[in-house]
Amino acid sequence: MPICPPHHPRRVSWDIELFRLKRNRRNRSNYLFCRIFQRKTVSHFWLENALDKVAHMQRNNRLQALVPKLVLGPSFLIVLVFVYGFIIYTGVLSLTNSRMLPSYGFVGLTNYTKLWTLPHWWRAITNLAIFASLYIIICSVIGLFLAILLDQKIRGEGILRPIYLYPMALSFIVTGTAWKWFLDPGIGLEHTMHLWGWESFSFNWIKSNTMAIYCLVIAAVWQSSGFVMAMFLAGLRGVDNEIIKAAQIDGASTGTIYRRIIIPLMRPVFLSAFVVLAHLAIKAYDLVIALTGGGPGQATELPATFMYSYTFTRNQMGIGASSAIIMLAMIFSIIIPYLYSEIRGGSRP
Repeated sequence: MPICPPHHPRRVSWDIELFRLKRNRRNRSNYLFCRIFQRKTVSHFWLENALDKVAHMQRNNRLQALVPKLVLGPSFLIVLVFVYGFIIYTGVLSLTNSRMLPSYGFVGLTNYTKLWTLPHWWRAITNLAIFASLYIIICSVIGLFLAILLDQKIRGEGILRPIYLYPMALSFIVTGTAWKWFLDPGIGLEHTMHLWGWESFSFNWIKSNTMAIYCLVIAAVWQSSGFVMAMFLAGLRGVDNEIIKAAQIDGASTGTIYRRIIIPLMRPVFLSAFVVLAHLAIKAYDLVIALTGGGPGQATELPATFMYSYTFTRNQMGIGASSAIIMLAMIFSIIIPYLYSEIRGGSRP
């Protein structure tokens, strides 16, 4: 093959081609480097944005989790101090010789021993047994009857239901005052009957030592029966209609369906109503004060009025505190088994 001279045209063209090839390779390398750098830059920018979004979401989640704590924190603190704190403080006072003012001389269970020797306390416990038993039974019977009546889809249910529920919207002070006027022989029912010409009519239970406790029962039942009716009505409406239809196909009467099927299925509702009514009976105070004031004598004295009397008027704060702790134990003895049964029933498959 002949050797080309240094300035031969073919040699020049080869040099140009070689230069172009090298330049193209250099440009291609630069291009590839730019693309790689651009992709890395974009990836880094995207990654930073993603990390910023994640951090922002985490901050928002922490803020959202913190807001309920900030809102509920003061209420929780108030309840912790003014409810549970004072329960503990009352328990401490019940173990001291406190009289008119708190005193911290420890006397152990002396106040509890002395409490159960007081005839006044035994009268309050006896009255509570009479009041609570009649109150719970009559409220349950009337509430169940009204619930079954409304469950028949009678005309005017939308009017009757608020009428039955209205007394529960009133406070026990208002209820006690209204029934005091109604039962007072001088201005109430007896006086009205005398004005209408029935001179022999007599209804002075509120003045009687033996019958005054039943005036409390009447007023309490009037106020709470509508609430119990609402509980039972919700339970009745929650019974599966397929069970009722199957019983009707088998020829069961309406009374048999309620007695054998529906009412047994409502045992949890009965238990809930019992718990609510029992704790209302144990802590009944304002109704007694408004209606009878605990009288005549000690005829309508209940543990709540006993506690107030011994703590604030008889200067026996230690005995009053011990009676309050016993009332709390009564309520706990009802609520704790109820909660246990509910939790145990909810954990079953």
